[in-house]
Parts: sequence; structure tokens; C-alpha cells
Amino acid sequence: MTEKLPLEFGLDTFGDLTVDDNGQKQSAGQAIRNVVEQAVLADQLGLKHFNIGEHHRDDYAVSAPDTILAGIATVTNQITLGTGVTVLSSEDPVRVYQRFATIDALSNGRAEITAGRGSFTESFPLFGFNLSDYEQLFEERLDLLVELLKEGPVTWQGETRAALSNQEVYPKTERGTIPLRVGVGGSPHSVIRAAKHGATLALAIIGGDPERFKPFVGLYRESLKRFEQPQLAVGIHSPGHIADTDEQAAKELWPHYQTAFGRIGRERGWGPMTYEHFDNEVKHGSLYVGSAETVAGKIIHAIESTGANRFDLKYSNGPMPHSLLMKSIELYATKVIPMVRAAVGDEIAISY
Repeated sequence: MTEKLPLEFGLDTFGDLTVDDNGQKQSAGQAIRNVVEQAVLADQLGLKHFNIGEHHRDDYAVSAPDTILAGIATVTNQITLGTGVTVLSSEDPVRVYQRFATIDALSNGRAEITAGRGSFTESFPLFGFNLSDYEQLFEERLDLLVELLKEGPVTWQGETRAALSNQEVYPKTERGTIPLRVGVGGSPHSVIRAAKHGATLALAIIGGDPERFKPFVGLYRESLKRFEQPQLAVGIHSPGHIADTDEQAAKELWPHYQTAFGRIGRERGWGPMTYEHFDNEVKHGSLYVGSAETVAGKIIHAIESTGANRFDLKYSNGPMPHSLLMKSIELYATKVIPMVRAAVGDEIAISY
């Protein structure tokens, strides 16, 4: 069968601690205020989605994305506000529901949850969880969150949280539910789990040719059909930066990318971050860096090669100045997206 889904675009940020235009480190508070300003610009430019990640490290300012989203809800008008991701393994699903139901009220129905396990582990010891329970925590808490999002009485039992018996949870939303996405890094089991729960799929593609994720999209669509779920959106999350020319974009991003990913690499025992690796990802992989024309071409390839119908650009990558991020957002909305739409249309045909 074949049907069409709308083509949508958004932005992702982890709220990286930033430097100012003179290279001076800014406070976490300033980074958070900058994120709000970036979201307001995205809303004004007509972007569909704005997502904020959750981290508990000194290189990111955002440990409570839902609090920032609540603030953004009061100063924006149409943009959907979500997480990228809520680290559900170390969260209480009841509180996740309650906080996002509150954001939904403040935004007049624009809240969205992306649940994931996250790429860092700091939240586990911080909140008293054992990393060895990583998989069970996520499985159980996602199952409970799905039940909570039905907004009826919840009866649930597991091993990682107190049971609920015919429990009502408040506040209820005016639309009766909150959209749920599940963030996936490339595990077939995670893809099938998202389909089973009727959650949309958010693929984190941060390296290599996005075409290698096409089998996961096919598996998701087949699984939705098998579980008798409607066909849902598939989104791509990938990092990038846009400037007036390819050379300028690479020059602006490289030192900040090197700072951020060089540190992560040292922590994880990877080899040193080299410009050759960066340049290869820019030219052939999943770093969407360059002029509007270059980035549009890469997004077109990603959409056409995977069958995804949503693309979220992770526009903050390391301690980049706020001014450069604002320029990148502007070019993405006013130049890149129109080029992509002109090439592929406003809808994506999917087969299953």
C-alpha cells in the first residue's frame, strides 16, 4: 500500500554552553536564555518543531528541558515544543506526563514528548539508578508512559516503580493525549518497540550515509502494519551548521565541534578528533554543514534515501556563539527548507 505524509522540519538543541562573539565563555543562565530566543526566532520563521535535549553535564546548560519549554510556550504561537530526548530510564513517567500536560496547556496544544535512553549515563547515578538495569528501566517506563498518555484510569505493575491501580493522573489535556516519539539510534528491537506502542520514530543519525538507515524505516513501517497501528511519521535528527558559503560554515563550526566531540571521544576512548574526519562527514556523511544549497542537497538525499518525512537539524554543536546559531536558523528556515520543498514537494509517499 502507498499513502502520503506531510514533510516537516524542525530544530534540535542540547543547550550547549556557549561563548560570546569574542570567545568568552558564557554562563549556563545565558545559554538557556539564548535557547529561548532561538526558539522564538524559529517560531517566527514558521518552523514546525523545536526540541530540547536533557543532559546532566557541565558542557550543557539544560538539565530540565520541560521547564524551558514551558517558558517558550508563553512567548511562541505555533511551533510544536518537544524534547530531544527525555531520558525516560531515569525519569518518573507520571511526572513526565504531568509536566508535559502543563506545557500542553500553556502552549494551547503544542507539546510533544520524545522518549529515549540518551547517549550519556550521568543521570543514572544522579537519580539513584543502576546502569545494569538500563534496558528494563526503559522498557517498563515507556510502557507506563504509553498508558498515561491515554489519559484514563491507569492500572500498571512493574519492578522498577510502584504499581498503580485504577489511578487518575492530572491535569488532563484539552486534546486528550500528547504525541509521543521514541528516539532510536539504530537498534531493530527499538524500532519494533516504537511501532508496537504506536509512537512515531525519531532516528538519531549522527554519522555515515543516512541511506544505511533505510532498512530501519522499512522495518518500522512493516511493524506498524503488523501491530495494526496507523502509518506514522519517521523523523531524522542530525547535526549541522549553515552559513553563506561552504567554507565559512566549516570554518565557523570546526573549532566548536572539535571541542565538543573531542571531549566525548576522550571520555569514550575514541581516537583523536581530526579535521579529516570532520571534513569526511561534512562531504559524505551526516554532518549537514555548508551553504544553503549544499545543506538542502544533503537533506534531499537523506529524505529520499530513507523515506523519512521529518528532518530536525541539531543546530547547536559545541560552544558556538549565539549570533552564529541565529544566522544558521534563519538560513535553514528561509533558504534550505524552500529548496528541499521545491525538490521533493510538501508530502512524502510511503509504501508498506
